[in-house]
Amino acid sequence: MNKITSTGLNLVSKSVKENMEQTKSIQKEIINSQQDIIRDSKSLSGNFIKDVSDALNNVAKAQNEAAEITKNYELGKEQDLTKVIVNQQISKLGFQLTLNVRNKVLSAYKDIMNMPV
Repeated sequence: MNKITSTGLNLVSKSVKENMEQTKSIQKEIINSQQDIIRDSKSLSGNFIKDVSDALNNVAKAQNEAAEITKNYELGKEQDLTKVIVNQQISKLGFQLTLNVRNKVLSAYKDIMNMPV
């Protein structure tokens, strides 16, 4: 009975060692893939932040131009009412788009934060 028990223990310990080796190799693969993702996200985040910043600056610029052309129309410096209205609509649409994107991002953030771990 001791012989069977020692053989069984040898098989179990061998199986445990193999499982530990497999686990270590899987952990290494996961770590490598995480490092690749982090490296890729760092390169993407710089571009993303720049793009978002440029978009916000363009919306602000459109709003300033619309305000300026409206002021010029009220002062009599600008005669084309269509140009004023078009610039105001461009400014309005840009702001609405920015607001909707912000709302979607906040909604996604809230969804992620409420996910069970």
